[in-house]
Amino acid sequence: MTTKDIVLDIPSQEVITRDNVVIIANAVAYINIVRPDKAVYGIEDYEYGIRNLVQTSLRSIIGEMDLDSALSSRDEIKMKLKHAISEDIADWGITLKTVEIQDINPSQTMQASMEEQAAAERLRRATVTRADGQKQAAILEADGRLEASRRDAEAQVVLARGSEESIRLITNAMGEEEMPIVYLLGEQYIKAIRELAESDNAKMVVLPADILSTIKGMVGDKLKV
Repeated sequence: MTTKDIVLDIPSQEVITRDNVVIIANAVAYINIVRPDKAVYGIEDYEYGIRNLVQTSLRSIIGEMDLDSALSSRDEIKMKLKHAISEDIADWGITLKTVEIQDINPSQTMQASMEEQAAAERLRRATVTRADGQKQAAILEADGRLEASRRDAEAQVVLARGSEESIRLITNAMGEEEMPIVYLLGEQYIKAIRELAESDNAKMVVLPADILSTIKGMVGDKLKV
C-alpha cells in the first residue's frame, strides 16, 4: 500500500439545486494514507467509500443552493465538501489533502431551456429597442410637422403684414381711392396668370384685352356685394 498522495476521480452525477434545477457535477479528491493498517482493516474498499462520501456530500451541499449560487461558488462548495468528509475518512487512517470541483454545469435539457430563455430575452430587448426607435422617429416627425406648421403660420402672418403695409403705403401715395386695391389685385392677377402659363399642364392662356378694366370690374362687383 502506497503512502504517496492518491488522486481519486469522483464520477459525474446529477444534482438538484434548491430551485429544482438539474445540474451535472463531478470532482477529484487528493488523499494520503497515513495509517495503512486502518485503511486495510477499517474499511473494505476505501476508494469506493470516499467516492460515495464525496458524491453524497456534494448532492447535499448543492441541494441547499440556487442554480446561480451553485455555478458561481466553487470555492464555497469545495470548503464545505472538505469539511464534510475529512472527519469520516480520518477513521480509516486517511487524510483528505484537498478536493476540487472539476465541472458543474446545467443538464443538457436545462442548457437548452436557458438558451431559449436567453434568445427570448434578446428578442424582447430587440423589440423594445425597435419600438423605442419607431417612437422617437414618430416624435421627431411630429415635431417636424409642428415646426413646419408653425413656420407656415408665421410666414402667413408676415405676408399678411406685408400686404397690409403695401396697401397702406399705396393708399398714402395715391389717396383714398379704389386704385390701391386695384393695383394689388392686378399684381396678384398677373402673378397667377404667369404661374398658369409656366405650368406643365397649361396649353393656352387667354388674357383679357383690358386687364385694368377687368380688375376694376371685379372690384366693383365685390364692392357692390
